[in-house]
Amino acid sequence: MADEGVLETVARIPVDVIQAFMVDVFEAQGVSPEDARICADVLIASDLRGIESHGVGRLKYYYDRIQAGIQFPAAQMEIIKESETTALVDAHHGMGHPTAYKSMKLAIEKARAHGIGGVAVRNATHFGIAGYYPLMAAEAGMVGLAFTNARPSIAPTFGTEPMLGTNPIAFAAPSDLEYPFCFDGATSICQRGKVEVAARAEKLIPEGWVIDAEDNVMTDPNAILEALPDFQAALLPLGGKGEMFAGYKGYGLATMVEIFSSALSGGPFMKDLLGFDADGAKRPHMLGHFFLAIDIEHFVPLSLFKQIVGSMIGELQGARKAPGEERIYVAGEKEYEKQRGIRQAGIPVNANLKRTLQWMRDTLQVEGYEAHF
Repeated sequence: MADEGVLETVARIPVDVIQAFMVDVFEAQGVSPEDARICADVLIASDLRGIESHGVGRLKYYYDRIQAGIQFPAAQMEIIKESETTALVDAHHGMGHPTAYKSMKLAIEKARAHGIGGVAVRNATHFGIAGYYPLMAAEAGMVGLAFTNARPSIAPTFGTEPMLGTNPIAFAAPSDLEYPFCFDGATSICQRGKVEVAARAEKLIPEGWVIDAEDNVMTDPNAILEALPDFQAALLPLGGKGEMFAGYKGYGLATMVEIFSSALSGGPFMKDLLGFDADGAKRPHMLGHFFLAIDIEHFVPLSLFKQIVGSMIGELQGARKAPGEERIYVAGEKEYEKQRGIRQAGIPVNANLKRTLQWMRDTLQVEGYEAHF
């Protein structure tokens, strides 16, 4: 395992090539052209924002689940219950990105008509970066929120057993600047995806992110990925171990997301999301999501709201800086700026990821990408 000072070999592949390849891979597995485009758009949005843990590096993740028969490429979401401002959706274990996209779109439509729209989803699958969906609301001139649970990986405060998922909270609000405010963060210190990125890069992870069953620090990402399914490793909640640095706050937020995602949808929670039945056979993960859109115009003029948010951002950026620091950022700002550079330079693909893309290309007989990987 290399240390943090070792440079890895990274190729840059044009954004449009990676995006087209992902569409072709999804279609080759039975995903409809429309849904394949949505899946690829969510994944490429992650890469563009510099979130490598949820971009093209996750493509094999979906391939494996489709091949295992626990994620259904052609399944369609179904509205089980609906009111003017709410809806309950059953995703029937279909592709997570299209289900989430259409659910947030439904929430936006309801908010446009009635001021607020909330959509709960059950029997869902992984939907990529949570921030993609609140950004849809912000683009529509609304405030957006998205929550999802996940298979257990976070230990509760004073525990060592993974019980809660990384359970992200995502929020976006429009501003009068070039970019909206967008917070998208797991309720653990790191996500499983970051551990996967470290494993591909052959790098150790920092101490304080993960513990083993005896409460010892773990830094080898491959060992962590092997131990997590057997409950022999656990991610730590935001704030870390114990109460000294308020780890109980991350633990509490993760539980809040679990309630939003499971209790409001009437779906399973925590260990029932592991993806295995009592006999150890694989089964769908049965995740839950919750999406909320708030139409600003039902409260104050959109222009006033944007001005206030923009002023807040400006004042935060103008605060006194710590010695040696040149700049203060707000949530979503770094990601917005990264998009320009990555669009020009291409998506970074290291040697291990390149081999994985080549394997999927050849296995699915997807043609036209030999010049790139």
